Amino acid sequence: MPDRQIHGGVIRKLRKEDIERDLLDFSASMNPFPPSVEWKPEACDLGDYPDDTYSDLKEAIGSVFSRNPEEIAVGNGSVELIRIFAQVMAPAGSRAYIERSTFGEYAQSVLLSGGIITHNPEASVDLRYLCNPNNPTGMLLSKEAITQRLKTCRDEGSTLFLDEAFIDLSDPDQSMVGERDPNLFILRSLTKAFSVPGIRFGFGFGDPTLIDAIEKTRPPWTVNRFAEIYATEAIRHLPDLEASRRMIAIEREYLTTSLRGIGFAAHQSSANYILVDVGMSASDLSQGLMRDGILVRDCTSFGLPESIRVAIRRHEENQVLIEALSSCAP
Repeated sequence: MPDRQIHGGVIRKLRKEDIERDLLDFSASMNPFPPSVEWKPEACDLGDYPDDTYSDLKEAIGSVFSRNPEEIAVGNGSVELIRIFAQVMAPAGSRAYIERSTFGEYAQSVLLSGGIITHNPEASVDLRYLCNPNNPTGMLLSKEAITQRLKTCRDEGSTLFLDEAFIDLSDPDQSMVGERDPNLFILRSLTKAFSVPGIRFGFGFGDPTLIDAIEKTRPPWTVNRFAEIYATEAIRHLPDLEASRRMIAIEREYLTTSLRGIGFAAHQSSANYILVDVGMSASDLSQGLMRDGILVRDCTSFGLPESIRVAIRRHEENQVLIEALSSCAP
């Protein structure tokens, strides 16, 4: 049994432990400029079970992405779909290629399903996982590059699991969501784009045969009515994220320049977070910053023990981060 994965977004637990201190969370990469979504949670009809086919929700998603409902899977957060996809596609003895330094839940899910993981891109495999833009590096591959990887999968008879959880805050023109291919599954999320991690909702697109298998494996009613109603409304606000992307780009440039200016190696990013090589123990630095009320993502669990990931936040908050890091600079 693999160990439980380490994630950011633990601020609620820390606040409970230390209620007297204000905490600024750079560990969870949310949209600092989310669109306004008008919905009324108090009006949700909680007296009945959700419709487990989620037909209305899938119709809403399909109308935005020009996909048929039978090509759409939904889940209680994107992580549920990562787990269920592996249950369906990574049985005991199957092989999956996963790049190093990426989201740990891919490997976790494959291992829990009995699959085998390789980091050799030349190996013959049944599955290939790709996060675009990648977490934690922020590197965005072009649509053309993804298409080439999909061709590799077609040639070897494998399936590409493409995680686009952050693409709405990066460059949606590079999304593969319009590509229909039996060798492709695309994962999407509302959590990051609309800054609603408390509403657990994820969705994905794939061949109807694969989606049918995912839906049969998914436990019933995992998307609750709050998440269903919110997602149905939020999905219509995806065009509003253009303003978010513009403001994130401005703050990303400020943070990148400032981090480099104080001596840290900030990676070029296309997402709403930056990977920073700090030249020291990331765990020690993270603990020191936490004593100052600032949370960053220690990337040791990504296999990067001297790197942290920092979210893009609003300008005055980013200034606080730079000031705190200045006293720790190498």
